[in-house]
Amino acid sequence: MTEPLNILLQILVFPGFVFTVALGLVASWVVRKVSALVQWRVGPPLFQPFYDILKLLGKETLVPQQAQRTVFMAAPLVGLAGVLLLSTMLWRIAFQPAELFVGDIIVAIYLMVLPSLALILGSSASASPHAAVGTSREMKLVMSYELPLVMAFIVVIIKTGGQISLAAIAEQAPVLSVSGMLAFLVSLLCVQAKLGFVPFDMAEAETELGSGLYMEYSGPLLAIWKLMQAIMLVALPLFLVTVFMGGFGSAGMPLAWGIGKYVLVLVLVILIKNTHPRVRIDQAMKFFWVYCGIALAAAVVLAMIGNSCGWTWL
Repeated sequence: MTEPLNILLQILVFPGFVFTVALGLVASWVVRKVSALVQWRVGPPLFQPFYDILKLLGKETLVPQQAQRTVFMAAPLVGLAGVLLLSTMLWRIAFQPAELFVGDIIVAIYLMVLPSLALILGSSASASPHAAVGTSREMKLVMSYELPLVMAFIVVIIKTGGQISLAAIAEQAPVLSVSGMLAFLVSLLCVQAKLGFVPFDMAEAETELGSGLYMEYSGPLLAIWKLMQAIMLVALPLFLVTVFMGGFGSAGMPLAWGIGKYVLVLVLVILIKNTHPRVRIDQAMKFFWVYCGIALAAAVVLAMIGNSCGWTWL
């Protein structure tokens, strides 16, 4: 098999689109099912997320008359492509770490922000006042959590001796130190905001804005957004596992150990989602810039002290 064809199969089938979408839809079912049980409801059947996507794919795509048609229709594809490439790269690190390149953590950071930027572009191109409010909130939210997230990765780079390769970082577990734990907890909250989950769902806010960012999307375009969110449910927790928790696998029991780490992160996301009310956008900005910023500044200092003194626990 030629190399281009092999790469194409990896992106489209395994460990790319088909594999990740299936896992993502199952993960979205887990989120909905657990949330329903917490609220004393039955919750959806296992294949409900698949049914939802198929139903949307069979509906008509409506484009607002005043919308920027090209941007409006291309934005979901850009967001899906970004998170798909991120997921494929992370799975290759999990299964074939020797084939990855140095500096891929920088690429991962860029790919992680693409879905949010695509959402901002798509909703702003819809010419909807409800979407405009959601766009404004999403822009402020992105500016709020991106800096703490980058600072958390700086802590990881310091703890791993200056490594910027995810494959090399995955051989260590920064979360087992004080500074690494601080960085992990803040990164978990940033992932919560990236996923658009409570308490950081103010950009969608169905009870306030009627789905906000997604107000004017329908049919296959809305299905693409839903698929992007499903893949993010796989890619973002997997990224935290890779960066902070020693990678997806370990010697002796790679599959079970990796699944356990992923489930742990997903459970934490679900718990946060179901135990906190939605915050206002100004509260979210203050939380990320002030409280998370101070915590991560302390984590960076602790990591530098621990690195210079040889105290791995710090």
